[in-house]
Amino acid sequence: MSSRWKPLSGRGWRPVVSSLAAVVMVALLGPAQTASAADGPALSTPVATLDAALHCPATFAHPEREPVLLVHGTTTTYDETWGWGYTPALRADGYDVCGVDLPNRSMGDIQVASEYVVHAVDRIYAATGRKVDVIGHSQGNMELRWAAKWWPHVQAEIDDMILLANPGRGVTGGNLFCVLSCAPALHQFSMGSNFLAALNRDDQTPGAISYTSVYSRTDEAIIPFTSAPMTGAKNIALQDVCFGRVVTHFGLVYDSVTYLLVKDALSHSGTADPGRLPFGKCLDVNLPGITVGEASTYSAVLAGNFSAEILNATKVATEPALKPYALS
Repeated sequence: MSSRWKPLSGRGWRPVVSSLAAVVMVALLGPAQTASAADGPALSTPVATLDAALHCPATFAHPEREPVLLVHGTTTTYDETWGWGYTPALRADGYDVCGVDLPNRSMGDIQVASEYVVHAVDRIYAATGRKVDVIGHSQGNMELRWAAKWWPHVQAEIDDMILLANPGRGVTGGNLFCVLSCAPALHQFSMGSNFLAALNRDDQTPGAISYTSVYSRTDEAIIPFTSAPMTGAKNIALQDVCFGRVVTHFGLVYDSVTYLLVKDALSHSGTADPGRLPFGKCLDVNLPGITVGEASTYSAVLAGNFSAEILNATKVATEPALKPYALS
């Protein structure tokens, strides 16, 4: 859209992967297999569309570590959320990193967007023969959790699920935006939605996955912040790690302590443990390679795109109906 902010030129917006790399990976793997009825719902999105949304390196060069899948949140893309910070930082730390672009900048039906995560995990698992570590920000956590809840084989293909700024029980912002018509996803993460009731029904952390939820009490989007903790997860408030630390919603994608917790979970069995973080952990502000100026610039880009999408996205009067598999 013409009103959407654009990233600045120069060092900042680092390309995360070439389209050739994604094509090479798909060619190596061959036709994708959708989940059988016994293993979860069949995917309704065409395989070619799912493949085009997945971005991975041409080769997985770090067999000693589990590959990482990054999932972005509402109104943004993989590149805008992760491409300038987490992707280069994790690759510099020796991880193979993939990302997925959710459809319509995550403004559509979260149930459909979750199919992109199911397919991405399947692809990466098939390519590497190793479980996948998945990291989500904001709404991206809902796609991750929905995929693990309704596709049992996905549970077996994920080792760590790390949730940053998790709107797990809904946020009041959705309810405010949806007083009138709003984007489908906003209906779904509004408090009291049918989607959230289905997502949180029974086990909130299914499978043998290690769930870590990192959140900030100063997050201006996850209100109330008590929406973030989940039963069965390791729930970590940043202010309990570093007293008085102020971290915003978008700040969680470049905050240094958040990144240390993410790396701790990735490099150890089980969930993140703040007790393992190094002395002086609270002195740094941003993750490696990101200056204060860059952090401010990219926060502005993300905030600008958020405002544009909220105004311009296709709006509906009611929440999308639950898929048949989620009704019982």
